[in-house]
Amino acid sequence: MAPNSVGIGPGDSLTFASLPDGPGSSPEEKPSALTGVVQLEEWRSFFISAMQERKDIPLGTLQPQTRCLRCGNVLQWSQEHSVLLGCPCCSTVDKTLENVTRGLARRVNQEKSHWAAGRVGDIDFTGSTKTRGKFMRVCSDTDPVLIYQMLTEEWGLAPPHLVVALVGGDELAQMKPWLRDTLRKGLVKAAQSTGAWILTNGLRFGITKHLGQAVRDHSLASTSSKIRVVAIGIAPWNMIHNREALLTAKVDEPAAYKPHDLPHGSVYSLDSHHSHFVLVEEDPSRPGATSEMRVKLLKHISLQRTGYGGAGSFEIPVLCLLVHGEPKILKRMYKGIGNSTPWLILAGSGGVADILVTLMNRGCWDTDSVHELLLDTFPNAHHSTDISNWVKLIQKILDHGHLLTVHDPEQESSELDTVILKALVKACKSQSQEAQDFLDELKLAVAWNRVDIAKSDIFNGDVEWKACDLEEVMMDALINDKPDFVRLFVDNGVNLGEFLTYGRLQELYWSVSEKSLLHNLLLKKYEEKQILLGAARTPGPPGHHPPEQGKPRFTLYEVAKVLKDFLHDSCKGFYQKIPTEKPAKGRLFHQQKNLAELEERCEHPWRDLFLWAVLQNRQQMANYFWAMGPEAVAAALAGCKILKEMARLESEAESARSMKEAKYEQFALDVFGECYSNSEDRAYALLVRRTHCWSKSTVLNLATEADAKSFFAHDGVQALLTKIWWGAMTTDTAISKLVVSFFCPALIWTNLIKFSDEELDNRNGREQFVEQDSLDTEKALLLTDDDDDPLDPAPGDPAAQSCASVWWRFLLRRWRRFWSAPVTVFLGNVIMYFAFLFLFTYVLLLDFRPPPPAGPGAPELILYFWVFTLVLEELRQSFFTDEEMNILKKFKLYVEDNWNKCDMVAILLFVAGVSCRMVDHTYEAGRTVLAIDFMVFTLRLIHIFAIHKQLGPKIIIVERMMKDVFFFLFFLSVWLIAYGVATQALLHPNDPRIDWVFRRALYRPYLHIFGQIPLEEIDAARMPEMNCTNDSEEIISGLRPPCPNVYANWLVILLLVIFLLVTNVLLLNLLIAMFSYTFQVVQGNTDIFWKFQRYNLIVEYHSRPALAPPFIIISHLSQILFSLVKQPESKQEHLERELPVGLDQRLITWETVQKENYLAKLERQHWESSEERLKSTSSKVQSLLRIVGGVKDQEKRLASMEAQIRYCGEVLSWMAECFAQSTLKCGKEAPNVPSSKASISNDACQSQPEKDVKQERGEDGTGHPGYGANKKFPYIDE
Repeated sequence: MAPNSVGIGPGDSLTFASLPDGPGSSPEEKPSALTGVVQLEEWRSFFISAMQERKDIPLGTLQPQTRCLRCGNVLQWSQEHSVLLGCPCCSTVDKTLENVTRGLARRVNQEKSHWAAGRVGDIDFTGSTKTRGKFMRVCSDTDPVLIYQMLTEEWGLAPPHLVVALVGGDELAQMKPWLRDTLRKGLVKAAQSTGAWILTNGLRFGITKHLGQAVRDHSLASTSSKIRVVAIGIAPWNMIHNREALLTAKVDEPAAYKPHDLPHGSVYSLDSHHSHFVLVEEDPSRPGATSEMRVKLLKHISLQRTGYGGAGSFEIPVLCLLVHGEPKILKRMYKGIGNSTPWLILAGSGGVADILVTLMNRGCWDTDSVHELLLDTFPNAHHSTDISNWVKLIQKILDHGHLLTVHDPEQESSELDTVILKALVKACKSQSQEAQDFLDELKLAVAWNRVDIAKSDIFNGDVEWKACDLEEVMMDALINDKPDFVRLFVDNGVNLGEFLTYGRLQELYWSVSEKSLLHNLLLKKYEEKQILLGAARTPGPPGHHPPEQGKPRFTLYEVAKVLKDFLHDSCKGFYQKIPTEKPAKGRLFHQQKNLAELEERCEHPWRDLFLWAVLQNRQQMANYFWAMGPEAVAAALAGCKILKEMARLESEAESARSMKEAKYEQFALDVFGECYSNSEDRAYALLVRRTHCWSKSTVLNLATEADAKSFFAHDGVQALLTKIWWGAMTTDTAISKLVVSFFCPALIWTNLIKFSDEELDNRNGREQFVEQDSLDTEKALLLTDDDDDPLDPAPGDPAAQSCASVWWRFLLRRWRRFWSAPVTVFLGNVIMYFAFLFLFTYVLLLDFRPPPPAGPGAPELILYFWVFTLVLEELRQSFFTDEEMNILKKFKLYVEDNWNKCDMVAILLFVAGVSCRMVDHTYEAGRTVLAIDFMVFTLRLIHIFAIHKQLGPKIIIVERMMKDVFFFLFFLSVWLIAYGVATQALLHPNDPRIDWVFRRALYRPYLHIFGQIPLEEIDAARMPEMNCTNDSEEIISGLRPPCPNVYANWLVILLLVIFLLVTNVLLLNLLIAMFSYTFQVVQGNTDIFWKFQRYNLIVEYHSRPALAPPFIIISHLSQILFSLVKQPESKQEHLERELPVGLDQRLITWETVQKENYLAKLERQHWESSEERLKSTSSKVQSLLRIVGGVKDQEKRLASMEAQIRYCGEVLSWMAECFAQSTLKCGKEAPNVPSSKASISNDACQSQPEKDVKQERGEDGTGHPGYGANKKFPYIDE
């Protein structure tokens, strides 16, 4: 291939070597241009033209397997034409070439070393403030594109969200305090909070110097290195003092520059508190080129777009702030207005700013009034030849009033960022009323989080917003955690049901912060999925990191896995598409290519966004989604469960604390309380209905998962549990009647026990409740089981109406309902458990026979069978449950209960004891194990007594005190070991018997605590004479006891005294104090804990068979037979109900209404709080002060008008006297004098400063009326 005719084929190289300073230019042609800054459009056009002309431009290698620099995918390659076609997913070929040329041109610039001496470099400011800045020296006709690229690409400045150009103020050597505060607290603070650039002249004099000091103060006070104020100075090169020092700047050697405070003159030092400088070389024949450069740069920046934290972007807003200003500013101001740049005028700052404010307040700016104001403000302008041009410029500027906004810091309390945003919105309003034209301002309000401005100036009814217009800003408000804006957008037309698709929901999870706990959990699930799939990542081109290598693109598959770890079965099926033809095979969102599925709308958008917000611990956002979504009680309990689990996993203390302080359990409690106070029956149904948003889980199931003890302590929940506990019997049935009926079943058919649902037994089946047109029908459905009673007759069966059949149904129904009630099951289990313990005691004490063949006896065999039935029941509870889960998970759930662990230990000990007692040489070991096992079985009684209202809370207190005992034993063991070992070493140093060493070192000191102190073995004075020895062999053989050592016996007595003092006085009283504290702390909450235990106990006995062990085996056999014949009966209908569709929807609506009532009460309480009342009072006082201030202004205006009228009267009198002395005569008579009550037109009442009135009176020293009096007051002409 020829060197100059080579195309871009496989393996060809492309280089821009022929252009040292860019296409179409050379250093000779543009000696002052910004050297080395590549203009992207020129490179791109040159690149394409080079392809067309088949030039050789070797600059890197492009091959058929070349990857896109943006996404990493292989570029499309045409084999037929041997050319690149571009990236199929993210760009066209032009866009791809732009990406290529951008990276390659940057490398060319680095190789060329564009850091020409004195052109671009760093400045080291020496002196009291040692800072460093960057500068570039450009000519006056340099393209603003190059300057902006240098600022953002080469110097790494983030694109701004706002650019504020400070105009004027160069003459202010001494600043007023309020003006200094405006710069310090207003402008710099607004720039810091909004990510703005401040453009000034960058010189150390006037207002720029004070602004630099404000930037310095904020930089010192800021704790974040990412949030800093960017102050950029654009100054003429010939106005810089000691500019020769900048010519020494090199690549790695910054220029040393010492700023000086110079008097007002022609040159000034650069301000050391500015970070970047653009130094413009002006052509002597073109003065003011720097101002033109500023205008062009601002125009170019205003056309650029910047992101604001989400997926959207907006055009960078530009605003000019006018402070004071000389008349020469007017030309620059007019050019800026020609570019539609808004201006914010600082009232009271003097100069041109005050002239414009005065004229805007008057409402008229005729030539004479403008001319006079100019002369009054600038007396030196009398001899200027440009005064007429200044007047015309002022009039042209005032004609664009929509671009002018006045801010008076002394009169207004608004923050400067608020004023800036209002000025931008005002400028937009005058140009259009279309929603699309306000979108950038709305994005800016979202970026600044100024929902008040959005409400008052954007969503004020002037613009008709469509839902599609707000989708982008809605996404960014969600991502950036702006709940107020989310509420505003929903109120103004965004329909979440139409807005939220699975794809958008997935994007929301992509935006999770990498430092958050949720990101770590999703990343863990993502890595597990990659391991399971075994997907190997294909590396991209050098220096490129595809999304998988940088920030993983999580899918809803990982989200569903994380939620399953938190909510278990309550989120079963979340984000899972199940085909109708194969329901057993689910398909999760785990592929990015499921575009059609990702475009589907979420079935429950409020729930999905609530979970997304809760997982990120965005409580305000989550509260809003919870308040707007359905099934409020269930959603609050789900949020409570998630936050409790995340607080346990969160490593950051502040985040964990905020998670624990979330009030979702209280929300669930309060909303249910509102429901219960409105309708008890519906509240009961609300607890047991299967929810739609939470995988058919009930509120009780979610409360159990969330460990919401306070929720279970609510009277409504306890009332439902009491109804379930008594079954079909009335809840006021006396225990004595129940016990009597238990031992005498014939009393069941008498009126001794009443059944609450007998009035509903005459129903004719479920078909009569289909319509649900009456409240009685609804109540019947809510309070009765869904399953038909097998004892109920079939509708229309004549045989069922006979007396015999009715009698038999009555007998069987009462029998069944009595024995199936959980309270009866509990009573039977308690009685039979006492019988079991009695039998166990009898066997251990009276009938524990030798091993076979002599034993075991009949009672012991009955005991074995009894324990066998207990084992069967434990197996049923662990593996044969109604929940749809695998065996391992069922076993894990079974073991989590402490009482189930106790049952397992008791059964295992029993099996071990029985196995040992059957063998001769382990017979006694078996008896020992069974004796210990009897203790375990007896302690199991504590669980049975937990249902008692008085004993239950005390059991919880004892359980908490046991923890205190363990801590006490730690302190006690320290003193016990220390004292025991010391006394053993002093008294019996020659005793080698290990058992006696432990007895004297540990056991005997423990007995000392309870008063058993053998002084004859400790005190030498009381030791009796004995036949002892120090021979270890005799001691071991037991011939004689060891002789006690009497040396230092006084030390033993002293140690005993100290030991008794510490243990009996100090530690025991410490234990009592710990018990007292625990009792006081737990006593207030024991009722809550007991009610939660009561729920677990009721659920346990509600699911148990009616017969107690050992007769429970009959129930087990019957269940097996029923399962073989038909579907086994479920006793869960009291705890889980599937309501008809119409009734279920009515219940959801009713719950939503009660939730809204609760939220309204919260809002009312919030506004009635002392804090809000103080705020309201303060606001009213501020309004009153503004009104009073307005009254004072009106008084001033009236006084001014009176002075003007008085002056007019004097002029008229003077004119009358002149005409009277004149010889001229008039043919008409003089007009009548008008009434003093004549009205004056409102349009004629124009406010004037008092100094203007004085000048019109002639108080300027001449004693004659001023210039243009009749022009100055328009109503005089009337």
